[in-house]
Formats: sequence, structure tokens, C-alpha cells
Amino acid sequence: MCLKVKLVLATRNPHKAREFAVLLAPHTVDPLPPEIELPPETGLTFAENALGKARAAAAAIGRPVIADDSGIESAALGGAPGVRSARFAGEDATDEENLALLLERAPAGSALAYVCALAFVDAAGGEERVFEGRCTGRLAADPRGDGGFGYDPAFVPDDRDDSRTMAELSVAEKDAISHRGRAAAELLAWLPAGSGGPSH
Repeated sequence: MCLKVKLVLATRNPHKAREFAVLLAPHTVDPLPPEIELPPETGLTFAENALGKARAAAAAIGRPVIADDSGIESAALGGAPGVRSARFAGEDATDEENLALLLERAPAGSALAYVCALAFVDAAGGEERVFEGRCTGRLAADPRGDGGFGYDPAFVPDDRDDSRTMAELSVAEKDAISHRGRAAAELLAWLPAGSGGPSH
């Protein structure tokens, strides 16, 4: 029997909330209470940023918390934008502005990698873990598709052979190969089913 864990997701991003609610079923993923403030993402790695958010939320609410930091790395740009993926074109840049800058600076067909660090923090039990998921691909010449968000319209995953971008895949197809999907699978494998995970 699977013990269901009640988690709080430390994010204000509705897209991520939707994804993790599906990816972590049958466990419950509750939204972050509106009064909780998350620290700025000043870490040099995805793991540092994810842990910072999870620790702050867990300390404030006293429940097991998960938080992710994720982004895209371009081989042609030396790994950029990396942890600055959401702010690539400026602090208040839109997804469209960030994507346009990537398409301007990196050549079509160049290698990309989506990276997700998913942190679990249980302040009461003193447990901290970070799970990483990666999805490699290449940059499309032009954005295609209206699904997903962020850089999805220009990310052609290596896991498929039909040249569709992440934004052209169904939700189930994307979740099966995405960086968040893979990080969530690692967390699922560790949660109550006998790997030392918590049982709340």
C-alpha cells in the first residue's frame, strides 16, 4: 500500500503547480500559502535555489515542502542562460522575450538541455534531499506549438524522433520525458516506498 504524503509546493508559478500535481500523484501537492515569502533566487546552481525556497517555506509552515529551480542550458552559449533562464532578457522579462533572445543568440540545431533540481525539505524531521532531472534536445529554427511554457516552443527533445517541440507535445508526452517529470520520478521513487522516505 502506498502511503500518501501531503506536500506543499513552494512556487508562485501556476504552470509548475499544474505539472507537479499530475507528476506526483497519488501524493497531494498543496499550494504555497499566500503569506509565505520566498527568498530571491541568488544561488549559483539550480540545487541552491531550490533548497533555499524549500527551506524557507518548510521553516515557516512546519510541513514537508518541495521546491524546484529549473531552466535551460545552451551549449552554444557556454551553459547560459542556466539559473538565469527566467530573467535571461531582464529581471521582468516575459517568456516570449527570453525565448526571442535565445533564438537570436544561439544557432538553430545547437544542443540544449533542460535541467530541474527538485528539493524536498521536512524541517520537523530534519530531512533534506535534492533530485535532478535532465532532458536534452536541440534548438528549433523558429518557435512552434502553443502548449507548455517558457522555452518549450523552441526545444526539440532528443527523446522523440518526430521533430516536434515540447510545445507541440501532449501533456502526457511532455511529462514522460521532461526534466521536471524525471526529477519528480526520482522523488516518487524515494517517497514512502521503502527508501528511507518520510511517511506523513
